[in-house]
Amino acid sequence: MNFPLSLSEISLWLAVTAIILLVTSELLYSLSEISARIIIDKKRFRIAALGVGLAFLVIVVMRVFQPF
Repeated sequence: MNFPLSLSEISLWLAVTAIILLVTSELLYSLSEISARIIIDKKRFRIAALGVGLAFLVIVVMRVFQPF
């Protein structure tokens, strides 16, 4: 059974998700009047955003060293 997603599709999904999460995380930290109304653990949200960004970077490194 083949995996339905290729490495480039996963990389694209992680890149878009990382950008959205990182921008949202920075907005939550910089705009205190907005973040006061949102009930979310900002530290855990930032860690999740950095984790997705790191996963994207790992896949990029894998693609660089993957033989053609």
